[in-house]
Amino acid sequence: MNQFNLVRQMIDFNRTTFDNTFGAMCMLQEQSEKMVNTLVEQAVWIPSEGKKAITDMTAMFKKGCSEFKRAVDENFGKAEAYFEQTGRTQPE
Repeated sequence: MNQFNLVRQMIDFNRTTFDNTFGAMCMLQEQSEKMVNTLVEQAVWIPSEGKKAITDMTAMFKKGCSEFKRAVDENFGKAEAYFEQTGRTQPE
């Protein structure tokens, strides 16, 4: 087996592991967000500024997660492209 094929398999494994872990984290975050939103809706003692702060916080978290996912996907793509290009130039 070519060493570049091995590296490619390692990258694929790490990408799959990241995608699965990230998906689980997002599901946990969504459930937590639903729970907090239910609490905030039912809590009459929380002022509107506090409710807005909680809503803004969840929006920032979602934006941060999507940016993080985009950056990781971009860098996995760069790694794959590098090893694909390098693998083509190496004799088998």
